[in-house]
Amino acid sequence: MTEAPAPFAPVLLRIVGPPAVGKMTVGHEIALRTGLRLFHNHVAIEPALRFFDFGTPPFARLVGGFRRAVIEEVAASELPGLILTFVQAFDDPRDAETLEGYAEPFRRRGGRVLLLELEASTPERLRRNESAFRLAEKPSKRDLAASRRRLLAADGRHRLNSAGEYADRPGYLRIDNTDRSPGEVADHVVRHFGLAARAPESGEGGTGPAPGGPR
Repeated sequence: MTEAPAPFAPVLLRIVGPPAVGKMTVGHEIALRTGLRLFHNHVAIEPALRFFDFGTPPFARLVGGFRRAVIEEVAASELPGLILTFVQAFDDPRDAETLEGYAEPFRRRGGRVLLLELEASTPERLRRNESAFRLAEKPSKRDLAASRRRLLAADGRHRLNSAGEYADRPGYLRIDNTDRSPGEVADHVVRHFGLAARAPESGEGGTGPAPGGPR
């Protein structure tokens, strides 16, 4: 049984990159410009951490299940689409499979599936790791010393930026945003992908304003 086609083509914009590269804040700015809803990774992570430690099987099931449920519902709805952030380990093929799985509900309904990859220097990411907007949205990052250790450990354990894996794919853009503001990056992304500009309704975007432009 085939599903009825959606009345329009919803958009899934996946934003990948290492921790504290600016995925959430850039996604927030794109949401403000387009009306797409922002589903940053800690929307699922923080509730699961109330019950289970990071990386444990029940934690992974809760996070993955919630993400899939939200993606399915948005893809089937009349919303314009979703911005999803994800830390992809490029040396672990399971992450690529997971990311493709998240895209499947949008593809099944004829939606656009896009991929934005962000990269930034380690010193800049360490600075952003302590930004007010990040700490407000991600309570588990508020132990700054532990968060810094986890960021550096992740860098040593995995390759968190691509090495040409996506270079020839349609709908892909890579940006070094070390010295670029979130708003500047968002404007570039909206123009590059031809995303429709619209004023979001009250509550759209998924987060409050990003104070002072932290990344």
